[in-house]
Amino acid sequence: MRFRDRLSSGRFVVTMDSIPPKGTDLSRMLRAIAPGRERVDAINVPDMPSAVMRVSALAVARALKDQGFEPILQMTCRDRNRLALQADLLGAAVLGIENVLILGGDDVSLSDHPGARGVFDLDSVALLEAARGLERGVDMAGHRLEGAPRFCLGAAANPNATSPDDELREMEAKVRAGAEFFQTQPVFDLDAFAAFMKRAEGLGVPVLAGVFLLKSARMARYMNENVPEVHVPAWIISALEGAKDPAAKSLEIALSTLQGLRGLCAGVHLMTVNWEAQAIALLEAAGL
Repeated sequence: MRFRDRLSSGRFVVTMDSIPPKGTDLSRMLRAIAPGRERVDAINVPDMPSAVMRVSALAVARALKDQGFEPILQMTCRDRNRLALQADLLGAAVLGIENVLILGGDDVSLSDHPGARGVFDLDSVALLEAARGLERGVDMAGHRLEGAPRFCLGAAANPNATSPDDELREMEAKVRAGAEFFQTQPVFDLDAFAAFMKRAEGLGVPVLAGVFLLKSARMARYMNENVPEVHVPAWIISALEGAKDPAAKSLEIALSTLQGLRGLCAGVHLMTVNWEAQAIALLEAAGL
């Protein structure tokens, strides 16, 4: 079943990410995600997260498809102008990649390449519109295409936003531009997320809530200090600090969050940060 069909099936959808390597050897990545073949509906392939140079997400997405996975190609506006972005969308279609998550991209100030410059010729709404235009057989300049792609387009949402009103307006704009699903920033406060989802009901598209697998209290603090509009509650940091086995405590916290999300949204997106084995253990524990 294609990812688009799973989104509309009414069943709880599970996606997870797997970060491409810095190099050409995909063996570790493929070994890590192999046990999840029967447990996840799709694998996100991040596009140079934190602006760190890595192998092309498009190439990795094709490699995952060859391995029998359903890939979701992440595409950011940070590194390419409208020519390259449209070319890569068409390239994805040629390679059989139809699921694309459109993102703005992390700021280049985080990059491992000092002096790198962001492009941001388009924002995420404009890129969604461009992708839908390609489906109609025309590029952004109005030129006809020789063959048109077909995409299942997604976008990001942040239920932790300082201004929920602004975030909901941004989500509405993304839906109008062509977004068929959302994957959110990490959710740690279930009550706040439930209130946000109540307001987002009218959007009419599936929302997959982000579940972040925290490796340590130190990672939680780093997120609070460096990731805008994401807040790990103090009780989680204390629980990780006091745990004899932080990995087990992390799994326990993530499992509680995942179980609490069922019934609130269409599914979850597991953010692994190279901790795929823990993510798969989480799904096993949840019976998913």
